[in-house]
Amino acid sequence: MTGDRPTVPPVRLPSDAELAREALSAPLLARAVRLARWAGPGTRVGAGGELVDEQLPEAAEALGLSEAEGEAYASEAWRVAVDTGLVAVEDGDDGEGGAPDEDGDDTTAARVTAGDQLGLVTSGSPQDVLSLWLDALDVVFADATAPVLDDLAAAIGEDGEIDFESLDWDPESEAEFLEGVLGNLYLLTVADGGGLGAAGGASGPGPVPLPVLAASMIVPDDMGEPTDDILEQVSEAMMRLDDQFRLLEPVGLVSYVPVDEALMEEDAGGAEASLPVDDEDVARYGMVRLTPLGLYGIRSRMLEAGVDAPAVGDLADKDAHALLDGVARFPELSARAETEQWLARRAPADAAEELLAAARGTDPGAPLRRLHCQQALSLVGAEAEPAVRGVLADAELGGLARVWLAELGARDVPPPPEPMIFWLAIDTIAAQLDAEGEPEELQELVEGLVGRHSGFFDAAWQVEHPATAEVLEAMGRLHRDRAVSKDARKAAFKARSRA
Repeated sequence: MTGDRPTVPPVRLPSDAELAREALSAPLLARAVRLARWAGPGTRVGAGGELVDEQLPEAAEALGLSEAEGEAYASEAWRVAVDTGLVAVEDGDDGEGGAPDEDGDDTTAARVTAGDQLGLVTSGSPQDVLSLWLDALDVVFADATAPVLDDLAAAIGEDGEIDFESLDWDPESEAEFLEGVLGNLYLLTVADGGGLGAAGGASGPGPVPLPVLAASMIVPDDMGEPTDDILEQVSEAMMRLDDQFRLLEPVGLVSYVPVDEALMEEDAGGAEASLPVDDEDVARYGMVRLTPLGLYGIRSRMLEAGVDAPAVGDLADKDAHALLDGVARFPELSARAETEQWLARRAPADAAEELLAAARGTDPGAPLRRLHCQQALSLVGAEAEPAVRGVLADAELGGLARVWLAELGARDVPPPPEPMIFWLAIDTIAAQLDAEGEPEELQELVEGLVGRHSGFFDAAWQVEHPATAEVLEAMGRLHRDRAVSKDARKAAFKARSRA
């Protein structure tokens, strides 16, 4: 957590220029741009700015699509063009109104011109293009959370107005559910690897089965075998998500393999609800993956909602202290990528000096900073050796320096004095506790330390380190030998009393 803001793992994204090219090639935005260039003062629109039915065949032709499939695509793309400002629809100002169409509706009173945003497609910055794409995403998101057409038709009253109350449709709830699904998809994509493969072009996280996403929103975490009612809710959510992802794919947010049509027929025939049991079965239920552009889009929506959603590279221009504190909560691959970007902007010797200076401190985050400093120095390589040798006598950094020099294979590394050995042991365990809690690897480290140093706790409780008592208490919990655990707890009590 950063303050009171929820935090998600960092994501690695392509450059804005690459994302902008991806945005312009997204089928829906590309079609909206083509229609904006095709439109003119003679384009006939309805009262809401939509293309009239008689205009749709020509619009489909402008998109290079057959009339059968093209009219629906043209109508959708036109709505995006209008709502994103690629097209401007203004009321006519001649005072004469327009000629009615066959239904008696005025279709020519509005004037269609190029919108202010159309010029950004060719002359705008990558950020301008991405802002335009985010506007298009908002339009599609609103469509995806609207009532389905069949429900709408049944809710139209005799006066032609829609009775929204009869739809059993809560727009806020629908939007929150889809936002939650997309948020979970984002987390599944960036977990552990920071989305490195997905954003970097290599093999990244695979597609996520639709049942997994639906279940992540509906099945309680502490539920064992899902009940029939829960399975029915998951099944209904999957069908709704199938419709929504079909809408979201053309804007470039996701890559989607839809639910097998045969499954829908089985469901319509009253087949009992169940979750898929094997890989082949899962694939039939729909598979979805966020594109790199989709990662950018969901992250943008998270940031707007107040979520702390970092991206690799955010710390490249910060100081070393910010880097070491920042990567403390990153998964390993993301931390390495962030550090590499930070180092790429600095001379190796200068970077080493900055890192070592930032690693000092007695605050709670200092042990983990020192751990990440050592890892960062390994990326600098031999050019960091002079700076590292310069801190050999430093009480806080001397142990770290000796370990790093030994791993480098350097010669003439002076042996550490005994107090430094124990201080480094406490500092290392404090860093690991802060980073990972109490995993099995830490248990092995604790047992190895105690096994190598007879009378470890007699010396350890006297170590002048802010975390000494906390570390000794943790060692008591972690060590599997009861007698040793008791010694650790006694040492922790002595350390607290001494403090």
